Amino acid sequence: MAEINGCELPEELYYLLDKHVWARPMDGGVIRVGITSVAAKLSGGSLAAVTVSARKLGKEVPQGKSVATLESSKYVGPVPSPITGTLLHGNDALVGDPNLAVTDPYGEGWVADLQVEAFDPAGLVTGEEGIAAYREFLESEGVSCD
Repeated sequence: MAEINGCELPEELYYLLDKHVWARPMDGGVIRVGITSVAAKLSGGSLAAVTVSARKLGKEVPQGKSVATLESSKYVGPVPSPITGTLLHGNDALVGDPNLAVTDPYGEGWVADLQVEAFDPAGLVTGEEGIAAYREFLESEGVSCD
């Protein structure tokens, strides 16, 4: 796991940098998505709710369009999808404890699963190059998780 300005970023994930969301290919064409530790910090660090859009279940969500909404005392905003795919379901664990998205954003705090025909990482960054690009982006924006 890489650390940039106090923000943890796993190298194996695919990131949509400017939206602070990630994608992880799973079995059977399922792509798990979630927010980064950067998004958790920017949201205020304590979430009141993470709500997956029920009206989008079973429908295609284009890359960059919202799959869920984050709500904290300081912020209400979308969780953009890092990829284009059909929204299967949200993470039920977030209903009972939305702060899982803050305390474990890459594990139990994932946000939603999408179905794709074939995973296309266009527009996403990953690995060492992805971490270097994220570092450059965070430094240019003056973002820190400390």
